[in-house]
Amino acid sequence: MKHSKKIVTALLALAMSQTVMAAPVALDRVSVQINDGIILESEIGNMLATVRANANKSNQTLPSEQALRTQVIERLILTRLQLQMAERIGLQIGDLQLDQTIESIAKDQKLTVSQLQQQLENDGLSFSQYREQLREEITLGEIQRIQVQRRIQVSPQEISGLVKLMQEQGLKEVEFQIGHILIDVPSEPSSEQLEASSKRANIVLKRLNEGEDFRSTAIASSSGPKALEGGIWDYMNINEMPTLFAEVVNGAKVGDIIGPIKSGSGFHIIKVMDARGLQTKEVEEVKSRHILLKPSPILSEERAKAMLVNFQKQILSGEADFAELARQYSEDPGSAAKGGELGWSSPDVYVPEFAQTLNSLKENEMSEPFRTTHGWHLTQLMDKRKTDATEQFNSNRAHQLIFRRKFNEELQAWLDEMRSDAYIEVFEPEVNRG
Repeated sequence: MKHSKKIVTALLALAMSQTVMAAPVALDRVSVQINDGIILESEIGNMLATVRANANKSNQTLPSEQALRTQVIERLILTRLQLQMAERIGLQIGDLQLDQTIESIAKDQKLTVSQLQQQLENDGLSFSQYREQLREEITLGEIQRIQVQRRIQVSPQEISGLVKLMQEQGLKEVEFQIGHILIDVPSEPSSEQLEASSKRANIVLKRLNEGEDFRSTAIASSSGPKALEGGIWDYMNINEMPTLFAEVVNGAKVGDIIGPIKSGSGFHIIKVMDARGLQTKEVEEVKSRHILLKPSPILSEERAKAMLVNFQKQILSGEADFAELARQYSEDPGSAAKGGELGWSSPDVYVPEFAQTLNSLKENEMSEPFRTTHGWHLTQLMDKRKTDATEQFNSNRAHQLIFRRKFNEELQAWLDEMRSDAYIEVFEPEVNRG
């Protein structure tokens, strides 16, 4: 009897276990179809969870569940459309590029890659997930750049117009110290008197350009109201200064001497003595020369380097001239005929190895032979100078601002076009009727 009870109990347990095993399990489902691709309900759920977590961290209020779900689906649709476009044109982000990006991210955070990995895992994100998310972000950035950039044109007129506007807005905050020399002319002057005054003004200008002290020259030569103060007007905003000054100050730099400018009272020479609040951009330029040898099946790497080592010895001993060797042997067509001279430029226009070598040299110092992607080089730093790159800096900044504005506009237009041309069907979640 006891045995029969045990058998019944065992059979009941087996039946119950089979019932449990046979219970329906909720599977993932397709929520959106986009062309030949799909978005799963789990993807929507994961993004909803991420958005909620981020909102919770920042105490951000979220909209209704339906509105939030709609926003999330829209984001996933646009992302999937871009990834489909990337796949169509064969855009792939390889593991090497991904590894280099991760190394750069870790370096920016002053971490090693292993420390970054540990930090991510402490935050609950696996490193493999992070890699794939990053691969997707890079892919989106690249496909946007490829597809949108070609739709954008920035004209010289747009750049110059924005530069002018930026200068005008910037000048409102700037105060200038102006030096002024007036070479007067008599009232109702004859042509001879005008010519004499003009000649005097040009002589004064020539002396100033040759380095004569402005203040001393103004005291001796100026008929202006500030002559006894060395021609110096105290700091003034562009709206406070005489119209003649304001007209010439726009675009001028500290130290610029402008003139002679003729007016009813005579010939004016103006110098920008100083400026407070004026944003300028100085860059260091270098003047250099080099001899380039390109390895080939005929000229081996070792032979190219050995030739440059020998050239270096000949130049240092005075047996040979750098320029003559460059003309005879250098394989850089742009500089060989000029004795290897590359002219004035910022080092960062060159490939990294060449720029780093130039930055390490003193004036007139010659490098050891070194390799770049172009071949083997022997280079000499001839001179250095600081130059005012404000105008170029402002032009570049204006171009960036206009480009960024147009990029955002064109990006939205491109996404709208892709969306309108795509087949998209959103499947509403089934209502659990219990």
